Amino acid sequence: MNHMLPELDRRKTQYAIEAVFEKYRIYKTITFEMREASVTASYTERFHGPTNVTSDQTAKVAIYNVDMPAARKHYCETIESIVERLGAREQLLIRERYMKQDDVYDYKVYNHIFDPPVSKDTYVKIRTRAFYKMALVLADLGMLPLDTLVKPLTRLKKNEGAEAVGALR
Repeated sequence: MNHMLPELDRRKTQYAIEAVFEKYRIYKTITFEMREASVTASYTERFHGPTNVTSDQTAKVAIYNVDMPAARKHYCETIESIVERLGAREQLLIRERYMKQDDVYDYKVYNHIFDPPVSKDTYVKIRTRAFYKMALVLADLGMLPLDTLVKPLTRLKKNEGAEAVGALR
């Protein structure tokens, strides 16, 4: 059993977590449009014969109108609970940069939001650590495929490389 934490590709992880927050902001800011059942007759060609399919448009619309807002709310609550488990500086960074508005930039956060202000390098370290933790939790919940974020092996040790070549022969 491997108890080592995986080494993640920083860029891929950043893109994946930023996509999660983009979806979060969309769910939080854009209102849900309820669907309505069509009451007008459709004039499409219908072939007669048994299709063994029953359809209930009103039921499908009702299910969608109930399930989609609940799923959106659950997604947002899940993201918020993950952020609540982060450290204080990580929470501040994530909430101010990714969970509020689209037009907040990194330099605004590390120069004006952090008190005292932090350097760009420190900001990147805090963000990277927060994204790593979030990626692990989201992967554990099944919301993010961790295998796509794992950094590929760059080079093998000399002994392992020789053993691997010998095993291939």
